[in-house]
Amino acid sequence: MKRETRDKIFPSLWYTKDAEGAARLYASIFPRSSVDHVTTMQSDSPSGPAGSVKVVDFTLFGRHFQAMTAGPHHEFNDAISLVVECDDQAELDRYWDALTADGGEVVECGWCIDRFGVRWQIVPKVLGEMVADPDPARARRVSDAMLTMKKLDIATLEKAYRG
Repeated sequence: MKRETRDKIFPSLWYTKDAEGAARLYASIFPRSSVDHVTTMQSDSPSGPAGSVKVVDFTLFGRHFQAMTAGPHHEFNDAISLVVECDDQAELDRYWDALTADGGEVVECGWCIDRFGVRWQIVPKVLGEMVADPDPARARRVSDAMLTMKKLDIATLEKAYRG
């Protein structure tokens, strides 16, 4: 999938190993996604000898991302996560199941970690509206319900919202 224009700013993710595999997984999960280009660095670098570092340009939901396989340096952590807003429970379930499969990890409150260590928040689009409701009792009921969940359940959140 070719992008018409290159994004001026985009995320770049550092993988200890297999950035290309991660990009291919993500492109297989999300629509309007592809692995666009893989560049093998031909020079020795602080991360390893020539040929050991790969830079992967890929597209998720039509947005440019970049990943690099460059050996151990920094681990992924909760300070950065990728948020996917879902229209319905089927979409949420599909992404959650794909990202937690094959060694992924279920966390709390709609967070999960894929098998490559990247943190994701798989959330229903309506969640932001519900927790920002001007009625603090409604917003609190939704927040309280969310805090008891791992994978988010839209019907349960909506029930809490309604009281």
